[in-house]
Amino acid sequence: MRALGSALEVRYGHGHYGLEDDQRSVGYDDYGMGPPPMHPGGYGTMPGLGRGPAAMDRRRLRSCEDTLDGDVVGVDPYAWGVPMTMERGSMASLDSTLRKGPPGTWRQPELPEVIAMLNYRLDPVKINAAAFLQHLTFKNDKVKSEVRRLKGIPSLVSLLDHPTKDVHHSACGALKNISFGRDQENKIAIKNCDGVPALVRLLRKTHDQDLTDTITGTLWNLSSHDSVKMEIVDHALHALADEVVVPHSGWERASHGGEESCKPRHLEWETALTNTAGCLRNVSSERSEARRKLRECTGLVDSLMYVVQSQINRKDVDNKLVENCVCLLRNLSYHVHREVPGCERYAETAPVNQGPVPANKGGCFGSRKGKGKKDGDDGSGDVVDIPKRTTPAKGYELLYQPEVVRVYTSLLRESKNPSVLEAAAGAIQNLCAGRWTYGRYIRATVRLEKGLPMIAELLAHGNDRVVRAMSGALRNLSIDNRNCQLLGLHAVPHLVANLPGGQSQSGRTLSEETVVSVLSTLTEVLGNSVEAAKTLRTSQGIERLVLINKDGKRSEREVRGAGQVLQLVWAHKELRKPLEKDGWKKTDFMVNLSATNGPSTRANGTYEDSTTPLLDRGEKRDMIPLNDLGPEAYSTLDQRERRHTLDETTDTLPRGVYGGRKGSLPLLDSYDG
Repeated sequence: MRALGSALEVRYGHGHYGLEDDQRSVGYDDYGMGPPPMHPGGYGTMPGLGRGPAAMDRRRLRSCEDTLDGDVVGVDPYAWGVPMTMERGSMASLDSTLRKGPPGTWRQPELPEVIAMLNYRLDPVKINAAAFLQHLTFKNDKVKSEVRRLKGIPSLVSLLDHPTKDVHHSACGALKNISFGRDQENKIAIKNCDGVPALVRLLRKTHDQDLTDTITGTLWNLSSHDSVKMEIVDHALHALADEVVVPHSGWERASHGGEESCKPRHLEWETALTNTAGCLRNVSSERSEARRKLRECTGLVDSLMYVVQSQINRKDVDNKLVENCVCLLRNLSYHVHREVPGCERYAETAPVNQGPVPANKGGCFGSRKGKGKKDGDDGSGDVVDIPKRTTPAKGYELLYQPEVVRVYTSLLRESKNPSVLEAAAGAIQNLCAGRWTYGRYIRATVRLEKGLPMIAELLAHGNDRVVRAMSGALRNLSIDNRNCQLLGLHAVPHLVANLPGGQSQSGRTLSEETVVSVLSTLTEVLGNSVEAAKTLRTSQGIERLVLINKDGKRSEREVRGAGQVLQLVWAHKELRKPLEKDGWKKTDFMVNLSATNGPSTRANGTYEDSTTPLLDRGEKRDMIPLNDLGPEAYSTLDQRERRHTLDETTDTLPRGVYGGRKGSLPLLDSYDG
């Protein structure tokens, strides 16, 4: 037991266990970002004792991935450390169990013995046993499974209701490590013994920052499993909002005229807020009922918006806190036009892409000067009639106010984090979906905020998912006739640059899902515009589209998309002679499905990160016909959810669909799962 006690010196500030959240949630290494910078709150799972000016908690000086194993190289992981003086009374009754040989010698405890000590009557034994389990389970999936098999998880959960604070730290730290990793059975085991309600009870009664960090980290780990998501929504949502997000975001203080010159409150609790936002980010992907409860949770959306805006003001938008908050806001924006209370008031029955194109209005891409100046591409700027609110927006209303566009365009301008860029564009894409009043306002506001050129330029980003998000946003933005006109003149070259072939891709290989998205956006942007078709021709777009159509190496979905665009170009009779002079024949503009490269192979759906666009891993998603569908038919919603919300659609393209443009493409929703 002395070996056990010395091993458990970690409980008293000897070492640091990194924040071991599920990699599907955290994803620090997805883009080579590294962990978020350390702050006074730390990322450790253990509190330290003996604090004071000369005894700073050593845990806070360690890196995020540092462990005690680095201090004891070559030592058996079940027994390590230097002997530590403990209360002899807590050891006497265990002497016969752990002592063998001559007096004064000790042996290392076996795992079943350690688990049995969790139920021992003396608190120091419970504390040390739980802390030792925390050490043993760190990045050791085999030990985690053994703890589960030996029924150690129910014992740890029961310790969360123990009256002693030190027991809470040790037990919760062990549960956080056990809940981390690919073995989903550990998460299910914690859920099945009412681990979530126990964590919530502890969260509500503690005021300790380190313990709050550990509780929220455990919930973040658990939230990556689908079967636990609604459990968290039903039992933990209001506690997370009331105890972490609202009080520690700084929103309440600011809304009551608090001092703005002091250190932002959310920075003092950054770890707990990051964990909580990550947890809610995951559960918001579960189903519409989960999103409804999150949107209607008092103060949640207000606090998230406040944190993001505060970080924008500080020009610090690439950390994990901002990423989780923006991804959560993106999820809450999904289907907002038909899921928020009273949404029927904002429905518009007329097709959203009808109406005259404003003439002589300034474009957000800048005016042309002198020779080559085009009508409709100069002037003083568009005027959009957006009624003023009589009362300030609050709660879920903040999600779709035109003012939120400035938040997302600021992130697109300032952030270098691919996940933040993807989420900001996805939120814009979601808000522009659907035939509703605020969707029309958002499309116009993005144009007025110079967001169109910003999004078009980000099509050159090196990350596949960022390119796809930008393409989807432009597709929904182009439903606005003025946006479509501007994008047809200025964004087509950026879209063409992402098609296979040519030399401008700088070695990038985009996924099939992204190429199909770009082709769909090109179809929407070209529409009936001969000027956009001319821009496509001068941008080497015809060469790339024909290559997709005929090289035999592309998927059926890509070939269909390319054929759709080629047919739109050939439909302009005034372009046929110039095209023939370029050496093209009519047959080049006909879809060639016989040249496809077999079944669809896509990267989307193979991502491990639970916050990527929703799709079951390895599950096939068919291309939805490009015409004759409603405005919400094309969605990246998880197939599990689609079975409950959308009719199944086939991968059959109607005959004659390429003969003319009978309607706009279905709107594309973006979803962060």
